[in-house]
Parts: sequence; structure tokens; C-alpha cells
Amino acid sequence: MKKAHHGRKVREQVTSAGEIQLSRIYLKCARCSEGGYAADDRLGVAGRYSTGAERLACLAAASWSYQVSSQRLDELCGIRIGENTIRDIAQRHGAMMNAWQNSDPEACREYRETDGFTEFTTDGTCVNTLEGWREMKVGIFARRSAGDPATADEWADRQLPSPAVSVAFAAIEASDRFGRRWKLWARRLGILDTSNITVLADGAKRIREEQLTHLRGASGVLDIYHALQHIAETSRVLFGGGTDGAAAWLEEGRTILIAAGWSGISSFIDVTRRPLRSPAKRESLDSLKAYLGSHFDHWNYADRLANGQSIGSGQIDEACKNRIGRRLKQTGARRRVRRVNRMAGLCANRYSKQWDSYWNLLLI
Repeated sequence: MKKAHHGRKVREQVTSAGEIQLSRIYLKCARCSEGGYAADDRLGVAGRYSTGAERLACLAAASWSYQVSSQRLDELCGIRIGENTIRDIAQRHGAMMNAWQNSDPEACREYRETDGFTEFTTDGTCVNTLEGWREMKVGIFARRSAGDPATADEWADRQLPSPAVSVAFAAIEASDRFGRRWKLWARRLGILDTSNITVLADGAKRIREEQLTHLRGASGVLDIYHALQHIAETSRVLFGGGTDGAAAWLEEGRTILIAAGWSGISSFIDVTRRPLRSPAKRESLDSLKAYLGSHFDHWNYADRLANGQSIGSGQIDEACKNRIGRRLKQTGARRRVRRVNRMAGLCANRYSKQWDSYWNLLLI
């Protein structure tokens, strides 16, 4: 193709180092009259903002509101990007991150190559949208190496290794549709045998139903903290809040539940109930037994502790409250569902530690 020199042009671009001026040659085809800057691809120049600047804008948007992001970027980096521009950049990359996670093998490579026990945790956090408050459902697949064996008495003080790798995904959608994502993600992550998965979650009925449907054979573990909350509530009814009796009964119940599972805690409740005559106290114990009994096959705490495995779903709680949920619950914010889902993709990518992988691909 014949090309003709069409002059030297100067343009300004915002980069991670601030605003710079680029002077380069513009070439135009003598036959078709189409032209372009020959060095743009090599320099990574596309539009007003460089990839590095857009990465910083997305990092800020995943942490703060768009308005605060604009102020912090100016203060911390000397980069001036308006809040509307940050919103547009974050929305575009949030959608791209969702698509990348769902289709590019590179997004799953690190997980596939990491050894450890396979854990899946899921929960939800409410987000204000133009359609009212909706539940943003969050799921996390993680691989964690074994820690030191522990007993029921040692559980609270043991040091459990952090997950070596995790992949988070989130969306506002119906439970059955979100449940189907679990199986798709398991396949994408190379988990062909779902019986190797442990589902750690609270006692929500929808989670149990979706597990049976989409992660068949997976073992379920009721988050120990949710179980203890129910035991603590009953202890306050029996002995009064803040009393030594309530604390002692809770401690004994916790130790029995972790060490002996359903059979142990069931007997403990029966022994406590037998001498009581108060209808309120007997009803509280009956309710506790009914709740714990509905999860009778989720009490393998002792075996998991002996194997150095987790018995709590703290990872999903932290993601919902402090990472994904906190950003999406900005005061006064009400957005369209599709925009919230894009921002959820941005936050989930950041939480999953896939941030570098995504941005590195854009620089290739």
C-alpha cells in the first residue's frame, strides 16, 4: 500500500505519570485516503487515556465513589480525571472484566495450577438500585493448603493459612441463575469432580438447594460462626445476657458441637431442657435443636480441624462487607442493575487478585 506523509501532529494524553504531549507522524494512504499514527500501537496510545491511567482510574473506582476517586487521583498522582469520565472508564472495564473472566482461559490459569483443598463460599449483600433494594449475590472459589491439626479446644487460637488463590464473581440475579454459575465456574477452573468441593456457608435454604442441584456430591459445612450465633441467642434466654452462666453454657455448647457434631449437641440440648419448666426457655431450646437438626450432615468440624481445614466462611463475609458490598453501598447511590453488575465485576476482579493478569493482557 502506497503511503504519503501527511504531517506531524501533537496530541495530549493522560497517563499514569500525568498529562504528556505526544508528537508523531501521521501517515495517509495515497490510494484509499485512510490514515493513522504508525506509532500508536507500539506506544499503547488509544484515545485520551493510556492503559496505565485507566488502570489507576479503575483502581480508584473500585475503592471509592467516582467523585472521591477524582479527588484522590489528583491528590495522590497529580492526574486530573473528572468523575463522569472515571465512571465511564470503570463501567467499560467492569463489563470487559466480566467477559474476560467468563471466557479467557488466562483468567483461570493460576487457579488450575495451584494445589490445595477446594472451598466454595457464597452469600449476598443488599444494594440500592433504581428498582429498589436488591440482593447482590457473591460466590468465591478458593484453594487453601492444610494448616496444623487442631482440636475443639485449640480451634479459636490456631493459625489457618490464607487461601493461596481465589476467584470471586458477583451479580444481581435470581438464585437459580446464579446457582448455575457455580457449576460453570467449577468446570472453568478445572474442577470436574464436584465431590471434591466443600461449600462453607450460612444456613440459607437457597444455598442448600443450589448446592444439591449444581454442585452434586459436594460436602457442606455450616459456618461455625452462624451456628454459634444461634447457640449464643439461646444462652441469653436461659441465663440472661452478659452473665457468667450464659458464657459458660455457650462455651460448653461450642466445644461439644465442634468435637461431637449433631449427636453431641442434640444430647447437650436435651440434658439442659429436661429440668426446665419455663415455656420460654424450653421453646428456645426446641428452636435451637430444630435449626441445628436441619443441618445434621454439616457438622464434620472435628474431622476438618484434624485435617487442618477451615470451618468458617469468613472469606465471603469479608468480601461482602468490606470489599464488594462496601463499594456498592455508597450513601445515596442508586444505579441501574446492569451498571451495578459491571461495578461488581470490577470489584470482584480486584478481590480475586486477578487484577495484574487482566491489565497485563491489555498491554500485550
